[in-house]
Amino acid sequence: MTTISASLVKDLRERTGSGMMECKKALVETQGDIEAAIEYMRKNGMAKADKKAGRVAAEGQIGMAASADGHVAALVEVNSETDFVAKNPDFASFVQALANLVLSANPADLDALLALPLNGSTVEETRKGLVAKLGENLQVRRFERFETTGVVGAYRHGERIGVLVELHGGAVELARDVAMHVAASRPVCVNESDVDAALVAKEREIFIAQAADSGKPADIIEKMVEGRIRKFLAEVALTGQPFVKDPDVTVGKMLKNKNANCLKFVRIEVGEGIEKETIDFAAEVMAQVKGA
Repeated sequence: MTTISASLVKDLRERTGSGMMECKKALVETQGDIEAAIEYMRKNGMAKADKKAGRVAAEGQIGMAASADGHVAALVEVNSETDFVAKNPDFASFVQALANLVLSANPADLDALLALPLNGSTVEETRKGLVAKLGENLQVRRFERFETTGVVGAYRHGERIGVLVELHGGAVELARDVAMHVAASRPVCVNESDVDAALVAKEREIFIAQAADSGKPADIIEKMVEGRIRKFLAEVALTGQPFVKDPDVTVGKMLKNKNANCLKFVRIEVGEGIEKETIDFAAEVMAQVKGA
């Protein structure tokens, strides 16, 4: 029998908002596979919600830069260990300098960015100097850059979320409005047809399992499932979502009214998908006291 640790139960509780016993039961049923446990709980109506797509724990900032003509824009993520350092002016200046470099130099990859000149040295040497100065491990994690003959909208929400949107037709202000929408609504793709088939199949399986207990005839269940699939597709695709600035119309309809369409977008958030060790400071202090 698989041993289910307390930390694994805690992680599942944070992900689903469910009780300890429900989480432990689901983990036992799925041999400790947390993703399978979430799916199991959804099928059996045990999970309130999958609150997080991943463990978002790392700190840092998103830097943003855009050309005046609206044809080029860039984002860069730099991580720090603490929020305190993420708010340091030297750290913020470094992040902005990298965004400007990505915009102007168009590096091929992260290694190329780190090798670019900055402040009389290279990006990598400047990073190492900042690590020594601020006393934390700092990492340049990733960057995104859009260049088009159309328009690029760039939007940064605070210092933690950045979005780029490329439109064919429309103006920079419209592209920025769509980028603001993406920041708030988290679509996974532009159109319903772009939704990954495996994701749709998994949702269909979950909906079927949820409807099976209704006692309704098979043809009614099929209609119920198809209705839920249509609703799911509209929720995850950008063009099917209600526009945040005018919820009475979808983003797709709003763009059509302005003779524009969205070609692509990217949304990045500080620390998404990065595991970060949780430190029990009280226990750490007690250990030090006992050691002394």
